[in-house]
Amino acid sequence: MAYDERLSFSVRKLQLMDEAGNCDAPPVKGEDMRKMYELMLTARVFDNNALKLQREGRIGTYASILGQEASQVGSAYAMQKEDWMFPAFREGAAYLARGMPMHLMYAYWAGDERGNYIPPGLNCFSVSIPVGTQPPHAVGFAMAAKMKKEKYATVTYFGDGAASEGDTMEAMNFAGVFKAPVVFVCQNNQWAISMPSRRQTASGTIAQKAVAFGFDGIQVDGNDIFAVYKATKEALEKARAGDGPALVECLTYRMGDHTTADDAKKYRSEKEIEEWKKKDPIDRLRRHMLKKKIWSDADEKRLQKNAADRVQAAIKAFEEMPEPKREDMFRYVYEKPTQALQEQMKEYEGGLKK
Repeated sequence: MAYDERLSFSVRKLQLMDEAGNCDAPPVKGEDMRKMYELMLTARVFDNNALKLQREGRIGTYASILGQEASQVGSAYAMQKEDWMFPAFREGAAYLARGMPMHLMYAYWAGDERGNYIPPGLNCFSVSIPVGTQPPHAVGFAMAAKMKKEKYATVTYFGDGAASEGDTMEAMNFAGVFKAPVVFVCQNNQWAISMPSRRQTASGTIAQKAVAFGFDGIQVDGNDIFAVYKATKEALEKARAGDGPALVECLTYRMGDHTTADDAKKYRSEKEIEEWKKKDPIDRLRRHMLKKKIWSDADEKRLQKNAADRVQAAIKAFEEMPEPKREDMFRYVYEKPTQALQEQMKEYEGGLKK
């Protein structure tokens, strides 16, 4: 018998703290708020100094995280130590929240691959530059956890531009079919280099794309660290419990250029930037804590100095690293060097002897 039935789906939108810092029921207590704030502010100081280092020629091309601190710290803070993080290339604040040493992060952006060394126990994968290639890795890792009956989940970060990549869509499809314990965190910062989000997709949200793959999607205010934390924590708990994946779309904004090789003035207006400055994630949490008397001007002064001192120490440590061994460019491409790499290394060594 023929029939015509209309199916309907919904996507949640979440904001807990408004731009003035008002929040009736924060999902974390005072000490956790202070830690979150410390991580966000330290990440901003790290970021500001990275831009200065690049302009001085002391590091190479750099991708700023300015304006996206809450999306990264809120989601990373929701992870347990046993969970695994699969970043793209703009996750400096998430790395800091997971405990990545700052001097290694500076070393990476200076072109030293030793900066991609992840200390044992941090459960992070290295920086992924190609757009959208890290979600399949996160899904595969999560599927392995499920097969081995290990109770951890994975989190992978990507931007609105990567949401248009086939790799990302295939990763979500696999995750949905196999109910992999993975949380996809899309930092929708409105611009994929010069391509605005409205040209990236015709759908009203990126979060709703999860529906097509059979799992939940939620759009949160990405500059509200409470909303990001709550949504990611709930998604991770469900993933670890065997209830499958989730997509968390963090609606945020890239305040700076795409990278230091870009000039955003060519494709977006100053008025747009000024409007988003009013939504600044760090200012928002500071206002909330000041209202609740969890924070003070004296606390702010101490933290600013501490963050500046830590960053300067990291810069010093990075610049004092011994010169890398050039032979390593051949040794660590694969677990076991291929014949071609061995031949190239012999040719290189032969050139040195001449």
